[in-house]
Amino acid sequence: MPDALQEFYEQRPQWSAPSAEDGLERATISVPRDYSEPGGAQLTIALSRLRATNPAKRRGVLLSVNGGPGGDNGEGLKLPLQFPDAVREAYDLIGFDPRGTGESTRLYSEVVVPVAPFDSRPPDSLFEQIALDMRERELACARAGGDLRPHITTRNIVRDMDVIRGVLGEDKISFVGYAYGTLVGAVYGSMFPARLDRSVLDSCVNPNWTWREQFVTQAEAVYRNVQKWAQWTAERNVHFGLGTSAAAVLETVEEVVSSLEEMGAVHLRTLFDGAVGTRATDRGQWDSLGYLVGDLRKAEDVATAQKLIAGNGTWRPQDTTGELRIGVLEAITMETEWPADLDVYFADMREHREHYPYGFGVLRAQPWVGAFRTFSNREEPTYVKRVGYPVGLVVQADGDQFDRYEGGVAMAERLGHHLVVIEDSGDHEVYAFAGNTVLDDIVNAYLVDGVLPDKRVGVPGSTPRPDIPADT
Repeated sequence: MPDALQEFYEQRPQWSAPSAEDGLERATISVPRDYSEPGGAQLTIALSRLRATNPAKRRGVLLSVNGGPGGDNGEGLKLPLQFPDAVREAYDLIGFDPRGTGESTRLYSEVVVPVAPFDSRPPDSLFEQIALDMRERELACARAGGDLRPHITTRNIVRDMDVIRGVLGEDKISFVGYAYGTLVGAVYGSMFPARLDRSVLDSCVNPNWTWREQFVTQAEAVYRNVQKWAQWTAERNVHFGLGTSAAAVLETVEEVVSSLEEMGAVHLRTLFDGAVGTRATDRGQWDSLGYLVGDLRKAEDVATAQKLIAGNGTWRPQDTTGELRIGVLEAITMETEWPADLDVYFADMREHREHYPYGFGVLRAQPWVGAFRTFSNREEPTYVKRVGYPVGLVVQADGDQFDRYEGGVAMAERLGHHLVVIEDSGDHEVYAFAGNTVLDDIVNAYLVDGVLPDKRVGVPGSTPRPDIPADT
């Protein structure tokens, strides 16, 4: 610890009494905005704590970070509430809102309303406007984010975590990270290896990919689930009547797409594309997706189609209401390079429109704020490695649509961690969230008793496919 940072590590926060609502104690600490200038401006980090319920079994503190990037809308303080009793007995569970989010010092962006209509298969004529909308989004981030924005980085979040460790008076921390939190945990181990004990990385960012690659490959992950659903449905053609092969089922899906377009219902077609991706990822909705496709194929007017699709949501990286919003996602995803040539994005959009339209795949290939960046990174991103801290655990569902399966494999290989694969599952952020008791028992045994499973082990997903027999 540099002497200039000693005052931060030696803070002793004033914890609140446990909340009557959730039992959490809360406190705040200060950290440097810029760790290269610790005497400069400071930020506030909000902490929460659940003390170990069995002091005789207590083995330290466990920090956790969830997804985003951006901490899942500032829910970091509540994350300790998620952990099972076995872990609560053994650890003081520490939550925090990473810098820029929640009750910590916030990084804002102005809200800008996009001009381009929301379309899951936008025509080429909309590409330029989509790019202009994203340029305006970046300028809105710059206006509201100001001097703080370059300091909202993974490496600084990790430095904040080590200050938290020092503030708590602990030599080491254990860690559970979900989605973007897996990168945070891996970087912490790389920057502070002597300070990391047990670690679980669930639904991994691929350490070999840029953020651009993370985004683009989500569409392919969705499509894999769609293909599996189509094969399952084809094997039950007597029940669904959508085709006797996966290709035939997908042709039926595209018939519905064409029918909605002929009705002039582009918005409904967009909702349908989203529903195909979402329901195919959730094994428990495979039958409902089959029924939806069959019913829509029979729909003869927009009103009927509207009733059938009602309730299906949308996904898009834009906001439409309010004046300010949290801008951490845009800041963190600037840590790796983005192409400045818009033709690169437009080519990918055409490919995704043709091959990966479901689950809003085209939007994952469109220009992002990184194409129009307004600031330079102060540091290179960390090359994650494991030297000097114990073997940990990686958890990855084979059908995760957000952090693709390959990310978990790559993270486990890079760090030498053991890998638990959730098989036939579209789950994202699995441990203690998905109700998978087999997985939870494996992770609990590791966190509490240090028992690692085999180097690679498979666990069934917790959401079974619908109980509809295949054709004979």
